[in-house]
Amino acid sequence: MTGRVVAPDAAGIRAAVELLRAGSVVAFPTETVYGLGADAFSVKAVAEIYRLKNRPSWNPLIVHVADVAAAGSLVEEWPAAADDLAARFWPGPLTLVFRRAPHLAGVGADNDTIAIRVPAHPVALRLLEACRLPLAAPSANRSESISPTTAEHVVRSLPDVPLVLDGGPSSWGIESTVLDLTTPTPTLLRPGALGLRAIRSVTGAIALPGNGPADGTARPSPGMSRRHYAPRARLILAPEVGETGEETGVLAYEGPEGKNRELLPADPREYAADLYAALHRLDDAGVATILVQEPPDTEDWLAVRDRLTRAAAR
Repeated sequence: MTGRVVAPDAAGIRAAVELLRAGSVVAFPTETVYGLGADAFSVKAVAEIYRLKNRPSWNPLIVHVADVAAAGSLVEEWPAAADDLAARFWPGPLTLVFRRAPHLAGVGADNDTIAIRVPAHPVALRLLEACRLPLAAPSANRSESISPTTAEHVVRSLPDVPLVLDGGPSSWGIESTVLDLTTPTPTLLRPGALGLRAIRSVTGAIALPGNGPADGTARPSPGMSRRHYAPRARLILAPEVGETGEETGVLAYEGPEGKNRELLPADPREYAADLYAALHRLDDAGVATILVQEPPDTEDWLAVRDRLTRAAAR
C-alpha cells in the first residue's frame, strides 16, 4: 500500500491532530465509510477537501462531532425531535440537518443549514476528542467515484492525502442516513445505513424526498447528485443477470459464484456492508461493464437502490 497509512495508536492520532490543527486534511475510518476530515470552519482546510476530491462547490459537507453538546453549539435551534433521535441513534449512522448557528461560516455550500452526526467508530471518536475540532468529512475518494471502505481504497483514490488512519474495513459499508429537521415533518434527504423503520419509531411520520435539486444548485445534504458512487466500469441495472463475457462483471444476490461474479448476501444490511468493496473488486478486475441484479423494490433496500441508481446514471 502506498501513501502515509498509519495505525490509529497514540502516535497516529497525535500526527493526525497536528495536521488537522495546521489546516490540513486526514482520512479516517467511520462505521459507514472512510472520511476525508478537516477543520469544518477553516476556509483553507475545507477548500483542501474540495480540491483533493475535485468536488463541486455546491455539494455540502457533513460535520462530525464528538457528542451531542458539540452538535448543539453549531445550530441555531435544537428541536425536541433532535433530542430523541440523538439519544437513540448517536453515536451512529444518522446525520441530522439543522439551521446553522448565525455566527458560523458555511461548510462548503451556500445555504443556512448544517448537517451533523456523531460517528460510532472508536477511531473517529478518539480523533474528534483529541483534536477538539468539528470535522467536515465527506467520503475519502474522488468525487462521483466509489466510496472507500478500507484505507487501501482511500490511498488508491486520493494518493495525495497526507495521512490515513487505518481502522480496518468499515462495518456498515454505506453512508449515513440524512434527515432534515428544518421542515415541519422530518424529511429524508438521503437514505442510508439507518433504516426508516427505526427512525419512524422515534419521529412518527417522515416526508420522503422528491426529485431533489438539480446539479449545480445548493442543497442541504450530500449524496443528492444525479451521478454518484460510480465505478470506472459502466454499471447497468438489470432484472436478471445470466452468462456474460470476460469483459463483463456481475453483482448479484442469488445464483452461482464465478469469475468476475460477485455474489452478495440477500439481506439488505449485509449486502450494503460489502457493496462498495465488491464494486472496487470488479473495477480492479478490469471489466468494462458491471451488470447488477436489481435489488427488491422495498423500503429495506431503499439505500442500496439509491446508490446503485446513482452509480448507473450517465
